Amino acid sequence: MIDIKILRTNPDLVRKALHDKVTKVDLDRVIDLDTKRIPLKQRLDEIRSERNKISDAMGKGKPDPVLIEKSKALKEQLQVLEVESDAIETEFLALYKKIPNIPTADTPVGLTEDDNVIVRTWGTIPSFPFPVKSHADIANARGWLDKERAANVAGSRFAYLKGDLVRLQFALINWVMDTLGDEKVLAGIIAEHGLKVSSKPFTPVLPPYMIKTAPYDAMDRLEPREDRYKIEGEDLWLQGSAEHVLGSMHANEIFDERDMPVRYLGYATSFRGEAGTYGKDMEGIIRMHQFDKMEMESFSTAETSHDEHLLFSGIQEYLMQQLEIPYQKLQKCTFDIGKPNAKGSDIEAWLPAQGKYRETHTADYMTDYQSRRLQTRVRRSTGEVELIHTNDATAFACGRALVAIMENYQNEDMTVRIPKVLQNYMGGKKVL
Repeated sequence: MIDIKILRTNPDLVRKALHDKVTKVDLDRVIDLDTKRIPLKQRLDEIRSERNKISDAMGKGKPDPVLIEKSKALKEQLQVLEVESDAIETEFLALYKKIPNIPTADTPVGLTEDDNVIVRTWGTIPSFPFPVKSHADIANARGWLDKERAANVAGSRFAYLKGDLVRLQFALINWVMDTLGDEKVLAGIIAEHGLKVSSKPFTPVLPPYMIKTAPYDAMDRLEPREDRYKIEGEDLWLQGSAEHVLGSMHANEIFDERDMPVRYLGYATSFRGEAGTYGKDMEGIIRMHQFDKMEMESFSTAETSHDEHLLFSGIQEYLMQQLEIPYQKLQKCTFDIGKPNAKGSDIEAWLPAQGKYRETHTADYMTDYQSRRLQTRVRRSTGEVELIHTNDATAFACGRALVAIMENYQNEDMTVRIPKVLQNYMGGKKVL
């Protein structure tokens, strides 16, 4: 949630955020409810205090009929006002939670995805002296992909990955863990981008695949619910990405400033509904109900959080450049950054078979929007306690990384060259 002080002191800023993020919330009603709830709470506190004083007085002597009647009258008032207060609080919170984070000043204002801004293009688009094959054609021909049997077992948009494609995925995972655990590599990325953040390595994490409703909602990642998988009869959901369970793992905790930043690299099999049909994406492994992801998550102080976001984005570009896969980086507009985000960027890899760039990475800068409800805080060296800031970003969505490798490194005989940085993780092999 946004800071209530912003709502009270600068409602026009909130109104602009609603407009720029194309979000419908009755802000006048939110302000009206907030105006009513404050004096109502004060009155409730006054009545409770008065009743406590009467109880203390009655406990020190003989029962006083006057005090007894007064206590009963106050109790009745309290019951009526509590019902009114609960109704106002419930409506207020429901509307207040719908207010999105305030975009940063440098986030492009846009009303559709078409308003995202290309800020950089890297790499040379490969040309092939033979007809280009899609990743699905290659994987099917090589026996690496079986969606037909997966459909018999689990339904559409599931797959069995087999053989060398599985080995390639685990090579990718191990390489990313080594890279994000290398302080020298991180220091180089920080220096390249002129950032003022620590080069502290990431801690690898295998998180739970399930999450309770309360922390999921507090992360503001539960909606849209139709895209999530609920465990029948349980207060549990299958998480839709590792950051959902990484960002919530320190709820109601207080970090020491000396430990900042706290950085995690989470690997998880994730689940999403992915309703609808998407043309060519149905042929391969781009849009699946189940997919593996490596996700970066960090907790940092307010002063360093924006540079932390830029570090995450820089890491994404470094990884793509090391794989030598052409890509473009997008600065996402206000419409596309998402409700909890103050800023966001995407990396899109070139896919030769589709003849266009497709999203493989996203980086989300949340400021204190998530930590306000999670109550994840930091104790500063001064002794003051304040909310931490959160960032999350894709290290690799494994399926889409495999797609990009297969298509950009394909040979005419449908073998696939292994990117140089992954060859040592594949036992020195150069071709799949």
